[in-house]
Amino acid sequence: MRRLVRIVRNLALLLIAAIVILAGVLAFNVVSHGSRQIQVAAIPRVAVDAQAVAARLSEAIRFRTISSHEKPDQHAEALRGMQAHIEKSFPAFHAAAKREIVGQYSLLYTWEGSDPKLPPIALLAHQDVVPVAPGTEKDWQQPSFDGVIADGFIWGRGSWDNKGNLYSMLEAAETMTKGGFRPKRTIYFAFGHDEETAGTAGAKAIAALPASRGVRLDFVVDEGLLITEGMIKGLDKSAALIGVAEKGYASLVLSAQATPGHSSMPPRDTAIGMLSTALARLEDHRLPMHIRGTVAEMFDTLAPEMNGFNRVALSNLWLFKPLLIREFEKNGPSEATIRTTTALTIFHAGDKDNVLPGNAEATVNFRMIPGDTQASVTDHVRSTIRNDRISIKPFPGNTDPPPVTGTASPSFQMLNRTIREVFPDVIVAPGLMVGATDSRHFAGITDKIFRFSPVRANSDDLKRFHGTNERLSLEGYADMIRFYRRLIENAAG
Repeated sequence: MRRLVRIVRNLALLLIAAIVILAGVLAFNVVSHGSRQIQVAAIPRVAVDAQAVAARLSEAIRFRTISSHEKPDQHAEALRGMQAHIEKSFPAFHAAAKREIVGQYSLLYTWEGSDPKLPPIALLAHQDVVPVAPGTEKDWQQPSFDGVIADGFIWGRGSWDNKGNLYSMLEAAETMTKGGFRPKRTIYFAFGHDEETAGTAGAKAIAALPASRGVRLDFVVDEGLLITEGMIKGLDKSAALIGVAEKGYASLVLSAQATPGHSSMPPRDTAIGMLSTALARLEDHRLPMHIRGTVAEMFDTLAPEMNGFNRVALSNLWLFKPLLIREFEKNGPSEATIRTTTALTIFHAGDKDNVLPGNAEATVNFRMIPGDTQASVTDHVRSTIRNDRISIKPFPGNTDPPPVTGTASPSFQMLNRTIREVFPDVIVAPGLMVGATDSRHFAGITDKIFRFSPVRANSDDLKRFHGTNERLSLEGYADMIRFYRRLIENAAG
């Protein structure tokens, strides 16, 4: 009995010692995990005529530059109208920069620098917008293409994505040109016309032009991650996330073949049945979640700024990673940052209720985290559906994830500093862009691509992205102009 008591006591002491050691390790990691935020002084807020700049953006929204896979020229008149508006609205910039039309509708401006030894940079935005979902027009508080200015906002499709970025860049350049500014390094302004349909005729053609001239860019800044407000648990401050990585894009078409016939005599395996089983398997066996690379660096950067248990957990991912993954799995947007997503998007089969179709076809869209590829996703699909009677074909516009941009470069630090100068209340961290942007087409002429939109947004605002009641606040738009002005000063001044 005494021996048993001693064993139990020793085990209890060992358990207590283990708990103390574990607590010590956790505490040490928290304390030693210091802030990575660079210290900068906020700059004076440059005066912006909010009403005048809003009026120009409002006019731009009225041009229905809706892009379409099926009808790529359907928005030609709207694009030309908006481009005429751009030329009229920013005369000083047009006098200082060279304009080229690429791929019929895209724009490339070259603002020549005074020092040819400095590598150029490029600021990207796109002219096209997505359509308004049919039947939802009545749900808009303001007409979707009227560009109404009301209640402190500029309303309409494209106000945020992406005419707000495009016009704020030009507003900054116009003001600076009028003030006598000339960049030391050349700045390209690249405005594609088909970003919402993969950018193959726009941004891809734009990127090919400087490449053909032997130009290599120091860095590119395109639309991307935002200044999130109240969207990260445990973080009291707003977080400006710079997209240094982007997901790849792969749509696969699955086709099942079977013998067509009368519905009164169905075979055991039908085209619809086989394909439905395959799709169900893909949804039930999704690709694994990973906290690695850019996402791990984001957590590492945010950890010292967190409070409570969140700081402990992010400072000790070696222990709490499984818990974090389970939490992320509960939320679609969060889950998308740590897994290659599987989305069933199109299904076609049959055209008569009493006829068995000979073919059923479905499209599955995958957004690949860095580390996954089109080949690895195709292998996953093939091994998951386990049916040789189903063919798998890729979309022509599929792309692997572009290379990840390192955060140690002077360019990243400059962008980091610029954000904190204009938005002194925010925390800056690298992040992963879950959508596809035009910037991926520039990977051949630069190894530094940053995806960042200087827009404050909360969880409710995200619902407006490609959705109903898209809008941009007048105050936020003025800050966007201030940001691009400061970025040009820091990068090329």
